[in-house]
Amino acid sequence: MSMAREMQVRIGLPDRTLFDGTATQLGGVAANGGFGILPNHVDFVTALVPAVLVITQEGGTERIFGVDDGVLVKKGHDVDIAVQRGVEAPDLASLDAVVAGFFDTLEDEERVARAALSRLEADMVRRFAGLRTQP
Repeated sequence: MSMAREMQVRIGLPDRTLFDGTATQLGGVAANGGFGILPNHVDFVTALVPAVLVITQEGGTERIFGVDDGVLVKKGHDVDIAVQRGVEAPDLASLDAVVAGFFDTLEDEERVARAALSRLEADMVRRFAGLRTQP
């Protein structure tokens, strides 16, 4: 493997890509503790826990992400991260507010989905009850 100054990092969610770009460094938390990755780090796979993921780009710019459970795969100069949920915040100080807003929105969406499911279930019960009363 050649020596590189950057690695390609992708953070994927079930419905979209949260981040796709180059990085000079990546830090996060796995099930067995914190870790840091540089471009020429040995290949590995690890399970991620809900935590903060910090991606450092060329020039020292840091990108801050709050991520849920997931998997990280480092192979060559590529790092692929798959997580259930994730958000990006402009800085570490505002990450808590961004995560709270994300979960408030998620709760609202789940509430709407539960109400729709309840209506479907009630309609199905009415239809089955209607089948019983027909001769």
